[in-house]
Amino acid sequence: MKIAVSACLLGRNCKYNGGNNRSQAVLDFLEGHVVIPVCPEVTGGLPVPRVPVELQNGRAVNKNGEDVTAYFRRGVERLSAEEIDLAILQPRSPSCGCREIYDGSFSGKKIPGKGLFAQALADAGIPLKSAEEIENI
Repeated sequence: MKIAVSACLLGRNCKYNGGNNRSQAVLDFLEGHVVIPVCPEVTGGLPVPRVPVELQNGRAVNKNGEDVTAYFRRGVERLSAEEIDLAILQPRSPSCGCREIYDGSFSGKKIPGKGLFAQALADAGIPLKSAEEIENI
């Protein structure tokens, strides 16, 4: 099985703050599978670290009010061509959130929804799992 995985879950320092979200449960789950690390934000050209981004009316806007949607879309386009069977994604990310995302106010409030990459994968019929779903197995 080919599984796309948010690179931060694999321990890559690609989060907005320069850190990662390494998950041993995800790493254990991936044993024996072909793993495709993905970080749409970095693939799209955003630096590490970077100003935090949330979705506002379908647009990726950073905390300084700058629209960075073009970077997100570029990353989605470059990555969604991969043939994958499943995606395991970082919760609440504006790219990878697959169950809920932050509401765009930078207040920490969460709402149901998907990040831009997760939505593109869902639209392509690719099953999505949040890292939290794997960690709670």
